[in-house]
Amino acid sequence: MEFDPQGLKEKAQQKAKDNQAFLTRLRKKKPKDLDDRAHDLHDKVFEYTDCLTCANCCKSISPIVIDRDIDRIAKFLKIKPSKAIEDYFELDEDEDYVFRQTPCPFLMADNYCMIYEARPRACREYPHTDRKRFSQIANLTYKNTFVCPAVFDVVEELKVIYSK
Repeated sequence: MEFDPQGLKEKAQQKAKDNQAFLTRLRKKKPKDLDDRAHDLHDKVFEYTDCLTCANCCKSISPIVIDRDIDRIAKFLKIKPSKAIEDYFELDEDEDYVFRQTPCPFLMADNYCMIYEARPRACREYPHTDRKRFSQIANLTYKNTFVCPAVFDVVEELKVIYSK
């Protein structure tokens, strides 16, 4: 099934106020079972979510790339880290390295990643819905509801669970 990024953005905008308020409450309350619930939902959602039909994260946002990531990517590409920085990265307003362009320069036409084995840690961990201390990333989770259909679905399911 073809992914509709505009459709996700519209759905996320319709629920934006509610989602932001909900995630703010979660961050403050920190339910003891939140990590377990979020991880279970992550697994459930990824039973039907295929990143290769979407790749919206690769097409629309850039991860923060740390020095270790740059070294690993450079080694994979068989170039010097300075050349990798020159060709692919720039410093953002927070002085973090990010990809110079979107979509990601390593995203291929079939939505596969050219450097998958060497991809940045942030890409490996995306969309962070199976992360420990889920409540600490409430702001990031909110932003990701506009980008990732899996995150949107996890948040919708969490709202059902914690509104009981």
